Amino acid sequence: MKSIIAFYTRTGNTKKVAELIEKQLNADTEEIIDKKNRSGFFGWLKSGYHATMGKTTEIGELKSDPSQYDIIILGTPNWNKRMTPAIRTYINRFKEDFKNVAIYCTAEGRGVDSLLGDLKELIGKEPIAKMGFIKKDAEENVLDIKIKEFTEKIQNSMKVD
Repeated sequence: MKSIIAFYTRTGNTKKVAELIEKQLNADTEEIIDKKNRSGFFGWLKSGYHATMGKTTEIGELKSDPSQYDIIILGTPNWNKRMTPAIRTYINRFKEDFKNVAIYCTAEGRGVDSLLGDLKELIGKEPIAKMGFIKKDAEENVLDIKIKEFTEKIQNSMKVD
C-alpha cells in the first residue's frame, strides 16, 4: 500500500499530526505551501474569512503526483469550521486522482465534524478513515491513541480478504 500524507499547516499542529501518522504508516509526505502570506493577526483574520467563503489559493510546486498513490491522507487545520484554501485548491486540482482517501483535521476544540463533512463533500467519495484531533487530545495524552486508531482504520481498509 503506497500512501502519502498531503497536508497544510500554518502553526505546525497539522504537520505534527502528519509526522505521527507517517511513523505509523511509513507514508510519504507532501506539505502544501500556500503562496499567500497568512502570518500575523491580519493574516489569521483574512485566512478565516477566505476559508469561510470557500476560496482557493495559489499553492507551491508539489514534489509528488497523487495519482501514483493507493491512498491519499489529507490533513488541514480548522479555520472557522472550514478547510483551508490550500487544501481546497489541492482537492479541486487532484480529486479525480484519489483512489482511496482518508481525512483528518486539527482544531482548538470545535467544528471538527462540520469540517470533516465539508472535506468529504468536496472530495466526492466516502473516506476510508476520518479523524479530528483537538488541542485537548495532546494535553490529555490521548493523541497517540487517536493516531493509532486512525492509522489502523486505514490499514484495515486496505487489507484484501
